[in-house]
Parts: sequence; structure tokens; C-alpha cells
Amino acid sequence: MTEDSGNSAGRAIPSGRLARLGVFGKLAGGVAGGVVAEGARRLANGERPKIGDLLLTPANATRVADQLSHLRGAAMKLGQMISMDAGDMLPPELATILARLRNNANHMPPQQLDRVLAAEWGKDWRRRFAHFQAHPVAAASIGQVHRARLPDGTELAIKVQYPGVKESIDADVDNVATLLRVSGMLPKSLDIAPLLDEAKKQLHEEADYLREAQMLARYGELLADQPQFVVPKLYAELTTPRVLAMSFVTGVPVETLETAPQDVRDRVMHDLISLVLRELFDWRLMQTDPNFANYRWQPETEKLVLLDFGAARPLPAETGEGYRRLLTAALAGDRDAVREAAIAAGFLGEAAVLQHRALVDRMIDVILAELAKPGPFDFGDRAFVGVLREQGTEIARDRDTWHLPPIDTLFVQRKISGTALLAARLKARVDIRAMIEEAFGELTA
Repeated sequence: MTEDSGNSAGRAIPSGRLARLGVFGKLAGGVAGGVVAEGARRLANGERPKIGDLLLTPANATRVADQLSHLRGAAMKLGQMISMDAGDMLPPELATILARLRNNANHMPPQQLDRVLAAEWGKDWRRRFAHFQAHPVAAASIGQVHRARLPDGTELAIKVQYPGVKESIDADVDNVATLLRVSGMLPKSLDIAPLLDEAKKQLHEEADYLREAQMLARYGELLADQPQFVVPKLYAELTTPRVLAMSFVTGVPVETLETAPQDVRDRVMHDLISLVLRELFDWRLMQTDPNFANYRWQPETEKLVLLDFGAARPLPAETGEGYRRLLTAALAGDRDAVREAAIAAGFLGEAAVLQHRALVDRMIDVILAELAKPGPFDFGDRAFVGVLREQGTEIARDRDTWHLPPIDTLFVQRKISGTALLAARLKARVDIRAMIEEAFGELTA
């Protein structure tokens, strides 16, 4: 949900439809100008550049990131989602765009903030608080977070939605899709309409703070017996569709655990992976946004703080069953069963398997070999990732076999991939095999 905004400056978020469309127009024009300039430079040097190479230049990467981060809302959220999903597989220039989207921290200036809160709480809203910090402690794609104190001394975190974000979701998603199409990054044969519809649906849900309040309270209940986790307490009387009030929970960025002792890093990732397994196989409810900023660490209590439940979503039984079949086959080391389960669950398209059977089997073999190693899995050892990237890139070149998994599977895989990226960042060592076997044992007991 959040990004540190301690050094950022206020910049009014475009809220009207025409204002936001103007930003996209400026973006498209700027990118086109960059393409022409770079193309002319390369032609003068005797090169014959491809349009894709001209689009993904460092200058255009900066231009795209700055404009999308200024828009906030769906445009920025989609960029963040892609960056987390893609992990190690992105080309460097695109990774630059998305990294800037994660880290950019423009926020509403005080006057715009006051107008939003007056509309939600009334013009005398300041009387509710002994103190309200005008500068946000964090800013994200849909809203920004302020620290406040009630007259009784209770410290709160107040998440305030950017104006115009909810109303602009559908148009923003369509505009981002158009940019992707025009850039040639997506093959024309790939039907992304279902994905776009689902992206709009989830973004509308994330922009409904009353729904997020329900999910926050639900996770508080589900984790009440898990002392290793901290979930903020909901303050329903101050919560509206565009303002979410909760207890202020202290913590430092989870990345600071990089310097923690190995056993601490291992325990934290064991707990997070265990949480993913419970979400998928037990609760059938998952917080599907694994952005690192949604986790905070409390060094004094050695507890992990969980933030932002706007992306929490119920999961159909067949999604969990698909993962169960896939993991059962993997634990058995059965390559054919893994391939068949992956196709049945929608991870793999039949066309890709028919055209690239040897490459697919090679990737499965690499994963099975890693899973079969005795003892904890070392997330810090990334040697196998290069092999998978090489095989995957070769398959991806055949754009006619591109395939979109079921929507729910995409969201679950996003959570799994993001959790694995955090484990790699912390160089954690976790006995994944034992954890999966234990989870399946509990479910069948």
C-alpha cells in the first residue's frame, strides 16, 4: 500500500476526466517524440532500430513513469502490479519505469487534502482530533496515509483517497491498455479483455474503503491467535467510502531485515509462507498485493505488521484445488503429472506445450530438482532463475502461444511470486517441502 514520502513534495492529483486524459495525451506525445528523436539518432549512426527498442529507451522510461505516477490511481497501480508479477523477468528499461512507479511519492497538497476531508467528514473535521499531521507519512497509488491523534491520546493512521481516482478507473485501465497495444508489447492475438475487466473490478474494490475496512477486520479476527503478526485495529466511526481510519502501528520497512540474523529472516519468511498456505488452502481468502511496503517489521517485539487489505479477495475452491494437484505432483517428482496439472489449472497453455514441449519439460525439471533438494530451500541462491529465464524467454518469443491463466490464478500467483521475491531479498532459508506436506496433512486430517 504505502511508500515512504518523507522527502516528497505536494502535487495536485488530476481529478477530472479531461485533466487525466490530457496527461495521457501528453504522455503519448512525449513518447512519440522520444521515438522520433532516438530513431533519427540511430539511423544517423547507420543502425536499423526496431520500434520496440525505440519505445523502451531510458528517456521514455523516465517520461512514462513520471506521468503515470502523477496520475496515481489505476494507471500507477497497474504498473506496480506488473512489476511485482514479472519479478526477475523484465527487460531493464521496463524495470526502470516500474521501479520509479513504486518509489515515486507525489502527494496531495494541503488545500486539496482539506477539500477531500471536508467532503467526507464535514467542514469542522479538525475538531475531531487533537492533532492531524498535514504531511502524509506514506503515499501510494490510490491514497495517502496521515498520522493523527484523538483527544484521548489514541494514535491513528488515516488513509485518504485521491480525488477522482474511483471515477477514473475504467478510463485509466483502457488508456494503459491502449499504450501497451500501441507500443507493440502485446500481440494482437492475445485477448486481454477479461484481464482488463478484472483489473477494473479489483481496482473499484480497492477504491471502496468500506470494503477494505471489512477485510481489515476479518484479517484481524483470522490472525487473532497468531502473535507473530500485528493487524491494525479498525476505527469504523471515522471510516467512509473514501477515508479509512485505523490504529497507528509502528514499524520499519521489512527490507531492514536484510541485516538481521539468519534465523530471524528464516522465521519471518516461514511465517509469511505459512500465511500464504493458510490463505490458499484453509481460508480461501487472500490478500493478493505482496508489495513490500505492505509489511512492516517491529524490531522491539520481533513481530510483522500487515497493512493494506484492499486487494483481499475470496478464492473459488477450484483455484486451491488446482494448486493442490500441482504441488502434489511436484512433491512426487512426477514431471508428466506436473505438466498435466499445470495445463488443467491454466498455468500453461496447450499451444505452448505442443510447440515447446522440450523447453517446458526442461523448466519443470529445474523446479523439481530444486524442490527435491534435502533441507531448507535457499531463496538467496538464484542460480536456477537464470536457467528458467532463458527457457521462458525462448517460449515467450513465440507470441502466437501466449496464454492468460484464469484471473483468480493470476492473483494468487502474484502473491506467491511477491512472497518469493521478498524471501530472495532477505536470503531466507525455509523448508518449503516440509511446510507444504504439513499443510496438506492438516487439510486431510
